[in-house]
Amino acid sequence: MKKKKKNTEAWPVQSTTRRVSVIVLILSAMGGSFLLFSYLLSVFASLPSFTVVKADSDLTRPSFTPINRDLYHSSDDLIEQIKSLVHRHPDKLTVETIKAGNKGYTSEITVVTYCQSRKETNDKSKFRILLSFGQHGRELITSELALRILSILSEEQFLPKMDRASLNGTLENVVIKVVPMENLNGRKLVEAGNLCERRNGRGVDLNRNWSVDWGKKEKDYDPYEENPGIAPFSEPETQIMRKIAISFDPHIWVNVHSGMEALFMPYDHKNRTPDGLPSQRMRLLLEELNNVHCHKRCMIGSGGGSVGYLAHGTATDYMHDVVRVPMSFTFEIYGDNTATLKDCFKMFNPVDHTTFKRVLNDWSAAFFTIFKLGPHQIDVHSKAAVSSMDKWVSIDEYFDGYLMGRRNRYGKKMEVLEVGMQEIRTYFRLFLLSSVLLLFMFCSRISKTGRQIVSAIPI
Repeated sequence: MKKKKKNTEAWPVQSTTRRVSVIVLILSAMGGSFLLFSYLLSVFASLPSFTVVKADSDLTRPSFTPINRDLYHSSDDLIEQIKSLVHRHPDKLTVETIKAGNKGYTSEITVVTYCQSRKETNDKSKFRILLSFGQHGRELITSELALRILSILSEEQFLPKMDRASLNGTLENVVIKVVPMENLNGRKLVEAGNLCERRNGRGVDLNRNWSVDWGKKEKDYDPYEENPGIAPFSEPETQIMRKIAISFDPHIWVNVHSGMEALFMPYDHKNRTPDGLPSQRMRLLLEELNNVHCHKRCMIGSGGGSVGYLAHGTATDYMHDVVRVPMSFTFEIYGDNTATLKDCFKMFNPVDHTTFKRVLNDWSAAFFTIFKLGPHQIDVHSKAAVSSMDKWVSIDEYFDGYLMGRRNRYGKKMEVLEVGMQEIRTYFRLFLLSSVLLLFMFCSRISKTGRQIVSAIPI
């Protein structure tokens, strides 16, 4: 609760006015015009002191750190830099821009795919990694990390103590999809001056808009911070990301954020981690990253059990429970706990060159450790071994994923096929409904026939 500010200025002025009026009457009666004039001069000479107090109080208001334009790209410039990078290295990198919209709101997401042989980009025999940055608009440092990782993958930049032969050997059988800026519309709002904005362009938190445990609100729920939207996947951004995830079917998913230093695994919506060997493998990998790259500063564990609050409808829980990604993570790469709650740029992003460079170097190295160790932690074909019962997804999700994969390959030729798929969905639903009705009618008929037969038997 905010404390009410007392009015410390009105009372002295009113009191002075009363005193002047009384003295004017007395001196007028006594004919002391000279004394009256002298007193009035002294009174008005003292009044500017109140104005000075007010000006001094303005100086005590908290100042907010602006975006450091010398360190951070604008959203447009960053995307342009990435596209230019892809253009210079067509043998390793491809880029596409995926657009979606509903109810007058549109969004677009740029996706970069790394593969040493472009012809094998969709080869399911390779180890697949999906990385998402910039899901919250105010976390600018995450998109800068995406640019740095892509620059290293293209071999325009290098990590300390890593040679080219080692890099190429590590990445020979890996396909990496990078989403540098998931929340472009929210990022635009931040660049326009709303430095604390984390939601998308129409006020929805994209990391609360996924279907696993969607819509549940804790006692400290803040709609400005956690608005989940009107329904799961109501936002074009999450619709696009869901399609990418289902069609790409990754072995590793990492959702990159800032605000603290942490390495989280599922779950976000409950205070525990998954059971079994996959959970143990996730923890071992995170402990290695913490020891080598995070200098043992990072918190490790489930998001819900470590951060101090439960989060419902998050991307990482969906990737783990629905897409069945063997290793699903949320990384928090930077946080300044000395910043005030409203000084968001400083809280979520490095503001000096030394820290900025350290964060990018440390976390770039951490991701390349994942690229190196990941394939040894998980069998490339392990996802195919998951039982069919565990891999059920909705018919909408299946077709959306199929369409996304086809669109990536055939582009505009997909329009006719997409219309056809919409028809198939409709007929499939009608088929299921009619099958259920027929089964119900058949069971009812059997039940009635059975009763008639029993009644016809003589006692």
